[in-house]
Amino acid sequence: MASNLDYLDPALQPLADKVQAYIQAEKEFQRAEVEAVATTHQPADAASHTSPQPAASGSAAQPLEQIQLKLQHLREELQQLRQEVVALLPVRDEWVKINLGYGPSRVGAFSTPAINATDATPEYDLRVVV
Repeated sequence: MASNLDYLDPALQPLADKVQAYIQAEKEFQRAEVEAVATTHQPADAASHTSPQPAASGSAAQPLEQIQLKLQHLREELQQLRQEVVALLPVRDEWVKINLGYGPSRVGAFSTPAINATDATPEYDLRVVV
């Protein structure tokens, strides 16, 4: 029965906190991607609607360059958080139970085949099951 409660171990709390930050950053990245797609499609939509009223001056969308810069920043943040989570994991190629607030969740870093045959360092794919 003790093994079922391993996810409550206080030593795993830093890992759980880092996984929470990773999940939040992933959600922000997805929202930014949707915003970028909406912005790129906005001029086509605006041209197809002929409205006699001019658009409000304060409702102008962010320029595409700013959104792309935001996406790049979030992509780098996600990569950094992914590396930090993998570094905090006690094992590789296995699931680790952690407490994300709603029962046991699982996180793991699983090795992926190397693209370069000469590269000796394994790449890890981070997986989170909430």
